[in-house]
Amino acid sequence: MIKQRELSECHVLYDLMVDPAVFPFVRHKAHSYDEFLFVTKQTIEAEERGELISRTIVDEWGSPIGTINLFDVENGYGFLGTWLGKPYFGKGYNQLAKDAFFAELFYEKNIETIFMKIRRENVRSKKAAEKLPYVTLANELRPEIFNAINANNPVYDLYQIEKDHYTLHMLRQNNIEQVGEEHLKEA
Repeated sequence: MIKQRELSECHVLYDLMVDPAVFPFVRHKAHSYDEFLFVTKQTIEAEERGELISRTIVDEWGSPIGTINLFDVENGYGFLGTWLGKPYFGKGYNQLAKDAFFAELFYEKNIETIFMKIRRENVRSKKAAEKLPYVTLANELRPEIFNAINANNPVYDLYQIEKDHYTLHMLRQNNIEQVGEEHLKEA
């Protein structure tokens, strides 16, 4: 569901990104295809320097449908940024991409905390974050970060995903699945 970023997928991703339902919520906005190509090249280079981690979200046929990123990586944490093209809203791709990305971040890249700053007006993203059992609203838990992201104007809520909470959730899920399989075998 995710793969390394490549310049060859920029045309498809740019067309998806400029949709008015997507564009306002993209962190690195590009106003032309050439600018998007340049930003993608910079993103790939920034990942090589360890400043961020970026992946392309793909559908079941391997076609690019969005991106998922961890920005401002330092001291074992970073800020999540993700977007999907409008035709792929509500089809489960976001959750599949996050599961794959979080596993990579926590268990391969040694990330301890993933922060999400979500505009209060972005109801779709807030609802998606609040559905996840391992996400915590961190406005009061991390006041220094909350205040920093809202320094000019209080427009963001801060959420966090800690490696321990995510791991516990995944262990519970696996245990529930194993118990369900055992009951099916008995029946």
